Amino acid sequence: MNENTFRILAAVILLSSVSISFYFRRKADRETGETISRKIDGNWMMTVIKIGGLILWLSPFVYLLNPAWMAWSKTGLPEPVRWLGVGMGIFCMLGIYWLFSSIGNNISPTSGVRKKHELITSGPYRWVRHPLYTVGASMFISFGMMADNWFIATMGILTFILMAIRTPKEEANLINKFGDEYREYISRTGRFLPKIGK
Repeated sequence: MNENTFRILAAVILLSSVSISFYFRRKADRETGETISRKIDGNWMMTVIKIGGLILWLSPFVYLLNPAWMAWSKTGLPEPVRWLGVGMGIFCMLGIYWLFSSIGNNISPTSGVRKKHELITSGPYRWVRHPLYTVGASMFISFGMMADNWFIATMGILTFILMAIRTPKEEANLINKFGDEYREYISRTGRFLPKIGK
């Protein structure tokens, strides 16, 4: 299969996912009349997030502009694995729409909560407390599969690890906001994947 086919599909999936995220985040800021301060996560964490985020987002766009620039991290995946990445990417794109439409104006760019934050327990949040981290990391892994590129996939995994490190602080803020309601929610849901048998 021509490399351009995978580039076009990867571009459509990535740009659609970014557009969905951008739309819902801007809508939340506009409708709540509130922007969340990034200082809540601390200087060290925000520095790591900014640098990591820049590398994370630049790498797929570099591939889309010219795959030869990312040839140093090509893995030589068989074509069926790359098509699996396309399918996984489409699934993630649909998941991104589902989770953003479920959480609505309660989305926050930091571990902080909005003033009128509501606890969402529907959609994917019925089973998983932080589906955005799982789906977002899976999106970059799928992009790495489509692009046949270990670096892009690895950046997705490292970003997930970084978000997992930040998650306890986010959950502490949610417990502070919702108290026993959130503790009960924790007891019946998984942090990143659904709980088995629940």
